[in-house]
Amino acid sequence: MFSRQLLRSATSKVNVLRSVESTTLKSFSLLNARSYSVASQKKNNFPKTLLARDSNSFFKRVSVPRRYMGHAIETRNASFKKLSESDVKFFESFMPKERVYATKEIGGTLDSKDLEGFNSDWLNKYSGNSQLVLLPTSAEEVSKILKYCNDQTIAVVPQGGNTGLVGGSVPVFDEVIVSLSKMNKVRSLDKDSGALVCDAGCVLEELDNYVSEFGLTMPIDLGAKGSCHIGGNVSTNAGGIRYLRYGSLHGSVLGLEVVLPDGTIVNNLSTLRKDSTGYDIKQLFIGSEGTLGIVT
Repeated sequence: MFSRQLLRSATSKVNVLRSVESTTLKSFSLLNARSYSVASQKKNNFPKTLLARDSNSFFKRVSVPRRYMGHAIETRNASFKKLSESDVKFFESFMPKERVYATKEIGGTLDSKDLEGFNSDWLNKYSGNSQLVLLPTSAEEVSKILKYCNDQTIAVVPQGGNTGLVGGSVPVFDEVIVSLSKMNKVRSLDKDSGALVCDAGCVLEELDNYVSEFGLTMPIDLGAKGSCHIGGNVSTNAGGIRYLRYGSLHGSVLGLEVVLPDGTIVNNLSTLRKDSTGYDIKQLFIGSEGTLGIVT
């Protein structure tokens, strides 16, 4: 009975939110009808500039990136460095060449088409033009990569199983792709407490099959479980079909190891089921989608 009341309450909140959203969209269609009618004749079929109302009922112009509504941002940020052969040589100084995928334009041996699997999302809706894919096998290698890119002002996009549908794991332009697919080891499993320690590149379905041998189950399950990585699940706070039973990953994740943009390794790994001491730093990275650091 109590659970039902909670569900009804949650449903009513969703309905209210939808109602507010619907009203907002209607207001937009009325207020900006002229702007939209002009913009719809252009290629985008969506205005570059929206009219938004602030709390004082005045109108102000708000710029919207071109990636909004499925479009990519037109202009590359000139402050980011373009890759060169010297950058590739640096990465090859601590990683074997078979884990440094570079195109011929920057001193590598691959063609651009060889990196299409990394540059496009699952539905081929979003795509970039990265010329370099790095496949580290440890947090230390990720640290060296991010520190160098941070010092050289090189844009980076972390990538897991690349099963997302909104373009979050693929480059917009020519960012360096840091793929964690080679970091796929299970470090430990406490059969009594059910605490599992593994790399971010472990495939969700393989983890579920592994723990099932000990009568355990993963608290998350989704359609892309055969390809998605647990690191990507954590970074996007993925839900799936077991969400109502086990809750979100904010409650299931006990600890994280994260590499910050400057290369600092934050080791917050813990198998303690109940820990009420200090700040719960890991919560910042769950659902942050790689904007604060790379979960390893």
